[in-house]
Amino acid sequence: MRLPLIPLFAISLPLLACAQTSKTPSPPSEAYTPPAIKVATIPLKPAPVVAAPRVIVVDYNTGRVLYEKNADAQCAVASTQKLMTALCVWDTGNIQKRFTITKKDTWVEPTKLGILPGQVYTRRVLLGALLVKSGNDVARALARDNAGSEATFATVMNAKARSLGMNNSNFLNPHGLTTKGQYSTARDMSICARAAYANSTFRGIMNTRDYYFKFSNGTTKHLTNTNKVLKRLKYCNGMKTGTTRASGRCLISSGELNGRTAIVVVLGATTATVWNDSEKLLRWALERPASQ
Repeated sequence: MRLPLIPLFAISLPLLACAQTSKTPSPPSEAYTPPAIKVATIPLKPAPVVAAPRVIVVDYNTGRVLYEKNADAQCAVASTQKLMTALCVWDTGNIQKRFTITKKDTWVEPTKLGILPGQVYTRRVLLGALLVKSGNDVARALARDNAGSEATFATVMNAKARSLGMNNSNFLNPHGLTTKGQYSTARDMSICARAAYANSTFRGIMNTRDYYFKFSNGTTKHLTNTNKVLKRLKYCNGMKTGTTRASGRCLISSGELNGRTAIVVVLGATTATVWNDSEKLLRWALERPASQ
């Protein structure tokens, strides 16, 4: 029996680029009660053929699974699990809190934003860099600030996952780099994605195509969102990419059109297919007749 799936960031470019110091506590996490999954009464047009080995398409508003393919197969999900990292950071509250980067935060490869020891940032600014550019150094810094260590943060991630109904996942780090024993599934990541999508701040971050990140030393860096479907479909509005040798190319994408919102999870694709697979499934989910 499937557990109900669960919902999901709006940060302005100025806030992403250069947040002001604030001692005002951030608002609590946005309340969300997962809706019951509804069963289709009218058959859907067959989903398009996709190359990715593990896929799920979900109606965000109802939790209805529109299409699935090996959705419960355990696998590495790479940086898509940064959505869980973001959720755990948000749960701590006070996202305007400033904290100092340490040397250990920078001991990670390969994708790095380039933050340096001694620099000071707010959690909110680093969440922007985490979700738009997927910096692994940023993930480590946020995890340490949140829980004191990467290992302790993994415990926080798994507790959060269980609370959402993600019972087929095990997270061991905040960035998604390959680690033995770390895994999730397309279905579980769709649950995570719905929870992240329910957060309006996160939706705004993930829908940002380009912005200039301002380092605390005054220099800036142009960041381009790693999700290429954002530029292919006007109604695509996020979410998160990921890739490692173990995971293949992964993408969780979302879109809104004609009153519908869909989330597509594509795992284990290739560079040649991940964007096309995701685009085809979003089009199929959102451009179908209103009666379906």
